[in-house]
Amino acid sequence: MRVLMVCMGNICRSPTAHGVLEKRVADAGRSGDIRVDSAGTHDYHVGRPPDERTQQHATRRGYDLSTQRARQLTIQDFDDFDLVLVMDAANEQGARALCPPAQRHKLRRLTDFCIRHRADEVPDPYYGGASGFETVLDLVEDACDGLMVALEKAAPQRP
Repeated sequence: MRVLMVCMGNICRSPTAHGVLEKRVADAGRSGDIRVDSAGTHDYHVGRPPDERTQQHATRRGYDLSTQRARQLTIQDFDDFDLVLVMDAANEQGARALCPPAQRHKLRRLTDFCIRHRADEVPDPYYGGASGFETVLDLVEDACDGLMVALEKAAPQRP
């Protein structure tokens, strides 16, 4: 299973989701079965690490995002990934415009997997304060917990 997290610039929300899901996968002993990556719908920050504030808040919760580098979403990603999870309506629209029609079933919002929170989007914290980054982590952790449940149900049973 290959999961791609997508936001606008790939420096705040999608790297957070990438890091959280990657840790959930590792903690579940599924690193060999589930690959996680992230991308942005825009090329604003290609090659740069996640925003420093994003990294600081993630580190406080036990997630290391320091090796990630921003990249832009490509058409090939829709072939390479089984799920392409966007953070909000604007990025869903951008991803949908790039997505081949035969691959549209792979495109969903990350918040579709939330268990405890009721949210349609993971809000962009870039222009806000510390609470925005904490909100992102709260929503992403919840959605990744729900996603792990869904992935476990979809996984072939091990002997």
